[in-house]
Parts: sequence; structure tokens; C-alpha cells
Amino acid sequence: MASYQVLVQNLRDKFNQGVLSSIESRKEQLQAFHKLVSENQDALCEAMWKDLHKPKIEGLTHETDFLLGEISETISNLKSWTSPTKVTRYILQAADAAYIQKDPLGVVLIIGAWNFPVRLLLGPIIGAIAAGNTVVVKPSELSVATSELIAELIPKYLSEDVIKVVQGGAKETTELLRERFDHIFYTGNPAVGKIVMRAAAEYLTPVTLELGGKNPVIIDKDADLQTVARRIVWGKCANAGQICVTGDYVLNLHPKRDELVKYLSEAIIEFYGANQKESPDYGRIINERHFDRVSELLETTKGKIAYGGEKDRDSKYIQPTVLVDVKLDDILLKDEIFGPILPIVDMETIEQAIDYIKSKEKPLALYMFSQNSSRIDKVVKNTSSGAVCINDLIMHMSLGTLPFGGVGNSGMGRYHGKFTFDTFTHEKSVLHRAAGLEKLLFMRYPPHNENKLTWTRRFIAKLKVPF
Repeated sequence: MASYQVLVQNLRDKFNQGVLSSIESRKEQLQAFHKLVSENQDALCEAMWKDLHKPKIEGLTHETDFLLGEISETISNLKSWTSPTKVTRYILQAADAAYIQKDPLGVVLIIGAWNFPVRLLLGPIIGAIAAGNTVVVKPSELSVATSELIAELIPKYLSEDVIKVVQGGAKETTELLRERFDHIFYTGNPAVGKIVMRAAAEYLTPVTLELGGKNPVIIDKDADLQTVARRIVWGKCANAGQICVTGDYVLNLHPKRDELVKYLSEAIIEFYGANQKESPDYGRIINERHFDRVSELLETTKGKIAYGGEKDRDSKYIQPTVLVDVKLDDILLKDEIFGPILPIVDMETIEQAIDYIKSKEKPLALYMFSQNSSRIDKVVKNTSSGAVCINDLIMHMSLGTLPFGGVGNSGMGRYHGKFTFDTFTHEKSVLHRAAGLEKLLFMRYPPHNENKLTWTRRFIAKLKVPF
């Protein structure tokens, strides 16, 4: 605990001394960050393979390439993002200057997740450094190989005056959370998110919580089932289903459910072969504890397995599994599955699907496959979720101009692209008043009278300055 106090205080001292006060110093660190990722892509992918059996192409496209693009975009836009923003003035401020100053927050803590152990840990760091903060970063202890590699690489590329890595498990994280930070960014599950928020409350520290939830997939009655199946299998089986924004369960309105199951099975075999265990493109569950949790769901559900169901604890393998005849009170619909299990619930009407979604905690993402714009609009307007993606899974995350974040139980705050910069920035209001023109302010000073009230009302009316 004493060492954490020293670590945080040293970073605070460096922040107060202006280690990242200039745009040039921030760019220098971001360029070094780009080199860290670009020069170690193979090593990072190898570590993710050890932790999750993650295929190299997924490691590149889902994690490292995403980071490289975001770092480059941030460097290119850093000057405009950090520049003061002028705001509208009215007659009362005609002779004044009014703008928003972009200030860094101070020392921030970023706690990463194990399912995307590179992207979800390093992504927030980009905006934190761009905004001028010093950073304590805590990798997940569950993704052992990746966490150790990142802890080794960061000091080699980035200044220790700017960023420090803390490793460890729940005990170390608990002790770290006793320290005072100026912002905490946590990616994980709601249960730990509540712990982080309680710790942050001690110092009134703002938090960004990127959590998860049971993301519904609505299949409308007019959907092209073959296309739907391929896109669902891609989104559900990537990373062995261990994705916070993947589809958690299907609410099926299509009358040809058996045809849907057939196409889902065919897509699984097309993507991963008849024996998915032998596929180099299919991942594994992170550890035995999570394997046992997901296995218990399969053993407890009253749904009928329509495809899959095989598992092997020694290799932490769970086959892509599709279930039908799943009832609304089934164990599979209680908590987030976070594994390659897809329960299908049959529904009669779009209203029934909407009512069910609204009866649950707000999801991180909601998906709908439909060609009917009015029904799509009805779902979008009558449900609440972190994001909505129509006719695909997960792809909303690929567009950096869309903010990513949850709502309610699925999280708070947002990031990606400029939104990450904004998360770690305080927008300070600045009004620079003219020193003269005192006589024009006669109406605001006592003693008050009707004449002064008339003039005051004229001046406070929302009449914009014409220049």
C-alpha cells in the first residue's frame, strides 16, 4: 500500500510539474505508444494466443490494428482537440471573450479486462495521454501472458514519468483503489464495477464504467435467415463468445425457426469445420473457473440443444452451441452468458420482444435483423441500450465517430476516438470580461428600481452578438 502511495504521488508530482503540458510532449508519448504496438504485434498476438487461443488475424484486426488507427487519428487531431472552443455570446457579453479551455484531469487509473487484453487496456490510455494526464494502468491478472508482456513493454517505450503499470489480483486492485485518482476507467463486469464506484466515492472521483449485460438479438419475421445466421455466428463465436457486446440471446419472430437453426449450424461448420475443437480459428475459455460457470449453464438449462454441446475442461473448450425451446425463466436468460452458447426464444410479436427487453437491465448493445424500417424505428425508440446495431453484430464498435459506452447496469461514460479524449478532459468555462465599460452595468447595482429592471431585462435577453 505504501508503494502505491509513492507511485501515485510521483505521477501527481510529474503532472503538476507539467510533464505533458505541451502538445509536443503528448505527441512524443503517443508516437512512442504507436511504436510499442507496431513493433510488437507478433509478440502481443502470441500472448493472446496463449491466454485465449485467439487467432492471429483476430488479434491483429480486433486489437492491435484498431489501436494503431486510433493512435494515428489522435496524433493528427490533437491540435484541434486541445484548442479552446469559442462559444456563443449574447449582448451582455458583447465586449467579452468566452471559450472552453481543455484541461487534463490529473492522475488517472485504467483497469483493463481479460477478454480483449490489449485493446481494452491500451485503448483508453491513448485519450488519457492525449488529454495530458499521467496514468496508472492495471492489466487483468487473468490474461497472464498478455499482462506480463504489456508490463514489460510499457516502460521500454513510454516515460515512467507519464505511466506506471501495476500488476496483481483482487487484493492489489483493492489496495490501489484506496488511492486518490482524478478519474477511474474500468472495463469489466457490473459486480466489480460497483466496487470501483464505491471506492471512487471516497474522493468523489468520476468514473467511466464499461460493463456488459445481456444483449438481445431480435430476428424479425422478414429477415434473410442465411445472412442472419452467418453474421450471428461470426459475432457470437469470435473469442469463444467472450465479448461484452456480442449477442447474448435471440428473440425470434421469424416463423421458420428450424431453418434458422439449420443455417446457424451450417455457418458454424463453414467457419470452424465439422470439429471446431481442431480449428485454429476458434478460441478457448479464459480459465477453469469460467469454464465451469459456462458448463454449468449448459447442464442446468431446460432448453433443447439443437447444435453443439461438447466441452473439454482440460483444454477449456466449449463447442459453439445453439439451443431452442428456451423459456423466459431459463437459467440462460438470467445473467450474461459470456461464452459460445446461443439460446433462441420464440416470440409472437415485436411488442412482446420490446416488453421483455424493457423488463431486464439495460444492455450494452441491442441488435435487430429486419428489413422493415417502421419496426426497426419502433425498437430503437422504445428500448434503452448503450448502442443499437441493425442487421449485424458488433460492427458499431468499428466506427470511431460513434461513442461506445453503456447505460444503467451496462455502464456509464463513453469512449473511442475523440470521445476518449473528452472522457479524460475537463472542459473549463472561461469568461474574460472587458475591464472598462463600467457605466453600461449601472442597471445591475443597487438601489434597484423599475428603470433598472427594464434595462436588465433587455440585456439578459438571448440576443446573439452578430459577430
